[in-house]
Amino acid sequence: MKKQLTLLIVIVLISYNGFSQINKKFIDTGSVKNQFNFLIKKSNRYQNYKVVQYNWLQKLKRNVEDTLVKSQKEIGFNYKTINTQKTTIDSLQASIINSKKTIETLTTEKQSIAFLGMQIEKGTFKSILFFIIGALALLLAFFISKFKQSNSITQHTKEALKEVENEYNEHRSKALEREQKIMRKLQDELNKNKKE
Repeated sequence: MKKQLTLLIVIVLISYNGFSQINKKFIDTGSVKNQFNFLIKKSNRYQNYKVVQYNWLQKLKRNVEDTLVKSQKEIGFNYKTINTQKTTIDSLQASIINSKKTIETLTTEKQSIAFLGMQIEKGTFKSILFFIIGALALLLAFFISKFKQSNSITQHTKEALKEVENEYNEHRSKALEREQKIMRKLQDELNKNKKE
Protein backbone atom coordinates (compact mmCIF):
# COMPACT_ATOMS: atom_id res chain seq x y z
CA MET A 1 0.00 0.00 0.00
CA LYS A 2 2.86 2.27 0.66
CA LYS A 3 4.01 1.66 -2.83
CA GLN A 4 0.63 2.39 -4.20
CA LEU A 5 0.31 5.53 -2.16
CA THR A 6 3.75 6.68 -3.25
CA LEU A 7 2.93 5.86 -6.84
CA LEU A 8 -0.33 7.74 -6.56
CA ILE A 9 1.40 10.78 -5.08
CA VAL A 10 4.05 10.71 -7.82
CA ILE A 11 1.41 10.42 -10.52
CA VAL A 12 -0.62 13.23 -9.00
CA LEU A 13 2.44 15.45 -8.76
CA ILE A 14 3.57 14.69 -12.31
CA SER A 15 0.09 15.23 -13.65
CA TYR A 16 -0.25 18.40 -11.57
CA ASN A 17 3.09 19.63 -12.92
CA GLY A 18 2.13 18.71 -16.46
CA PHE A 19 -1.35 20.10 -16.01
CA SER A 20 -0.06 23.30 -14.52
CA GLN A 21 2.32 23.79 -17.49
CA ILE A 22 -0.44 23.07 -19.95
CA ASN A 23 -2.74 25.57 -18.32
CA LYS A 24 -0.08 28.26 -18.30
CA LYS A 25 -0.31 30.52 -21.32
CA PHE A 26 2.72 31.83 -23.09
CA ILE A 27 2.79 35.63 -23.30
CA ASP A 28 3.20 36.59 -26.90
CA THR A 29 3.02 40.34 -26.44
CA GLY A 30 5.87 42.66 -25.65
CA SER A 31 9.42 42.53 -26.84
CA VAL A 32 11.28 39.36 -27.83
CA LYS A 33 13.59 39.90 -24.86
CA ASN A 34 10.61 39.90 -22.47
CA GLN A 35 9.26 36.75 -24.11
CA PHE A 36 12.62 34.98 -23.67
CA ASN A 37 12.78 36.10 -20.03
CA PHE A 38 9.23 34.82 -19.47
CA LEU A 39 10.10 31.48 -21.13
CA ILE A 40 13.22 31.02 -18.97
CA LYS A 41 11.44 32.10 -15.80
CA LYS A 42 8.38 29.89 -16.28
CA SER A 43 10.24 26.80 -17.52
CA ASN A 44 10.88 23.87 -15.15
CA ARG A 45 14.26 22.69 -14.00
CA TYR A 46 15.54 19.24 -14.56
CA GLN A 47 19.06 18.74 -13.23
CA ASN A 48 21.18 21.37 -15.10
CA TYR A 49 18.56 21.79 -17.83
CA LYS A 50 15.49 23.86 -18.30
CA VAL A 51 12.42 22.04 -19.51
CA VAL A 52 10.27 24.18 -21.80
CA GLN A 53 6.98 23.35 -23.42
CA TYR A 54 7.32 22.65 -27.10
CA ASN A 55 4.33 24.79 -28.08
CA TRP A 56 5.90 27.73 -26.19
CA LEU A 57 9.11 27.28 -28.19
CA GLN A 58 7.10 27.18 -31.41
CA LYS A 59 5.19 30.31 -30.41
CA LEU A 60 8.45 32.07 -29.50
CA LYS A 61 9.99 30.98 -32.81
CA ARG A 62 7.02 32.41 -34.76
CA ASN A 63 7.21 35.63 -32.73
CA VAL A 64 10.94 35.95 -33.40
CA GLU A 65 10.40 35.28 -37.12
CA ASP A 66 7.57 37.84 -37.22
CA THR A 67 9.77 40.34 -35.41
CA LEU A 68 12.63 39.69 -37.84
CA VAL A 69 10.33 40.07 -40.86
CA LYS A 70 8.91 43.27 -39.41
CA SER A 71 12.41 44.53 -38.63
CA GLN A 72 13.58 43.71 -42.17
CA LYS A 73 10.59 45.59 -43.60
CA GLU A 74 11.37 48.55 -41.36
CA ILE A 75 15.04 48.37 -42.38
CA GLY A 76 14.02 48.29 -46.07
CA PHE A 77 11.62 51.19 -45.56
CA ASN A 78 14.26 53.10 -43.58
CA TYR A 79 16.83 52.35 -46.29
CA LYS A 80 14.48 53.78 -48.94
CA THR A 81 13.79 56.77 -46.71
CA ILE A 82 17.52 57.28 -46.15
CA ASN A 83 18.19 57.08 -49.91
CA THR A 84 15.38 59.55 -50.60
CA GLN A 85 16.69 61.87 -47.91
CA LYS A 86 20.25 61.47 -49.21
CA THR A 87 19.06 62.42 -52.71
CA THR A 88 17.21 65.39 -51.23
CA ILE A 89 20.28 66.39 -49.20
CA ASP A 90 22.51 66.11 -52.28
CA SER A 91 20.13 68.28 -54.32
CA LEU A 92 19.90 70.78 -51.45
CA GLN A 93 23.69 70.88 -51.14
CA ALA A 94 23.96 71.51 -54.89
CA SER A 95 21.34 74.22 -54.51
CA ILE A 96 23.32 75.72 -51.61
CA ILE A 97 26.51 75.69 -53.70
CA ASN A 98 24.66 77.44 -56.56
CA SER A 99 23.17 79.92 -54.09
CA LYS A 100 26.64 80.64 -52.65
CA LYS A 101 28.00 81.22 -56.16
CA THR A 102 25.08 83.52 -56.92
CA ILE A 103 25.64 85.38 -53.64
CA GLU A 104 29.35 85.76 -54.41
CA THR A 105 28.53 87.03 -57.90
CA LEU A 106 25.94 89.46 -56.55
CA THR A 107 28.32 90.62 -53.82
CA THR A 108 31.04 91.22 -56.41
CA GLU A 109 28.57 93.06 -58.64
CA LYS A 110 27.32 95.04 -55.66
CA GLN A 111 30.85 96.05 -54.70
CA SER A 112 31.77 96.94 -58.27
CA ILE A 113 30.31 98.90 -61.17
CA ALA A 114 30.25 97.89 -64.81
CA PHE A 115 31.95 100.69 -66.74
CA LEU A 116 32.82 100.37 -70.42
CA GLY A 117 32.30 96.60 -70.20
CA MET A 118 34.68 96.19 -67.24
CA GLN A 119 33.92 95.53 -63.58
CA ILE A 120 35.52 98.29 -61.53
CA GLU A 121 35.45 98.43 -57.74
CA LYS A 122 33.26 101.18 -56.34
CA GLY A 123 36.16 102.88 -54.55
CA THR A 124 38.25 102.96 -57.72
CA PHE A 125 35.24 104.13 -59.74
CA LYS A 126 34.55 106.91 -57.24
CA SER A 127 38.20 108.00 -57.38
CA ILE A 128 38.14 108.05 -61.18
CA LEU A 129 34.80 109.88 -61.18
CA PHE A 130 35.98 112.52 -58.69
CA PHE A 131 39.21 112.93 -60.67
CA ILE A 132 37.23 113.46 -63.89
CA ILE A 133 34.82 115.87 -62.16
CA GLY A 134 37.77 117.76 -60.61
CA ALA A 135 39.57 117.93 -63.97
CA LEU A 136 36.39 119.15 -65.68
CA ALA A 137 35.84 121.74 -62.91
CA LEU A 138 39.43 122.97 -63.36
CA LEU A 139 38.99 123.12 -67.14
CA LEU A 140 35.70 124.95 -66.67
CA ALA A 141 37.34 127.46 -64.32
CA PHE A 142 40.22 127.85 -66.80
CA PHE A 143 37.85 128.43 -69.72
CA ILE A 144 35.67 130.80 -67.68
CA SER A 145 38.74 132.86 -66.75
CA LYS A 146 39.90 132.82 -70.39
CA PHE A 147 36.40 133.81 -71.50
CA LYS A 148 36.28 136.65 -68.99
CA GLN A 149 39.74 137.75 -70.05
CA SER A 150 38.78 137.55 -73.72
CA ASN A 151 35.47 139.25 -72.99
CA SER A 152 37.20 142.12 -71.19
CA ILE A 153 39.67 142.43 -74.08
CA THR A 154 36.74 142.37 -76.51
CA GLN A 155 34.88 145.03 -74.49
CA HIS A 156 38.02 147.14 -74.31
CA THR A 157 38.56 146.66 -78.04
CA LYS A 158 34.94 147.58 -78.78
CA GLU A 159 35.30 150.73 -76.71
CA ALA A 160 38.55 151.57 -78.50
CA LEU A 161 36.83 150.85 -81.84
CA LYS A 162 33.96 153.16 -80.88
CA GLU A 163 36.47 155.85 -79.97
CA VAL A 164 38.28 155.31 -83.27
CA GLU A 165 34.96 155.35 -85.13
CA ASN A 166 33.97 158.53 -83.33
CA GLU A 167 37.34 160.07 -84.12
CA TYR A 168 37.01 158.86 -87.70
CA ASN A 169 33.51 160.27 -88.00
CA GLU A 170 34.72 163.54 -86.53
CA HIS A 171 37.71 163.56 -88.84
CA ARG A 172 35.49 162.70 -91.78
CA SER A 173 32.99 165.40 -90.96
CA LYS A 174 35.86 167.86 -90.52
CA ALA A 175 37.41 166.66 -93.74
CA LEU A 176 34.02 167.00 -95.47
CA GLU A 177 33.61 170.47 -94.10
CA ARG A 178 37.11 171.36 -95.25
CA GLU A 179 36.42 169.85 -98.60
CA GLN A 180 33.18 171.75 -98.85
CA LYS A 181 34.97 174.94 -97.81
CA ILE A 182 37.67 174.27 -100.31
CA MET A 183 35.09 173.50 -102.96
CA ARG A 184 33.27 176.73 -102.21
CA LYS A 185 36.45 178.60 -102.34
CA LEU A 186 37.27 176.91 -105.59
CA GLN A 187 33.80 177.63 -106.90
CA ASP A 188 34.06 181.16 -105.74
CA GLU A 189 37.41 181.44 -107.40
CA LEU A 190 36.08 179.90 -110.56
CA ASN A 191 33.12 182.16 -110.50
CA LYS A 192 35.43 185.11 -109.97
CA ASN A 193 37.57 183.97 -112.81
CA LYS A 194 34.64 183.61 -115.09
CA LYS A 195 33.43 187.08 -114.36
CA GLU A 196 36.64 188.63 -115.14
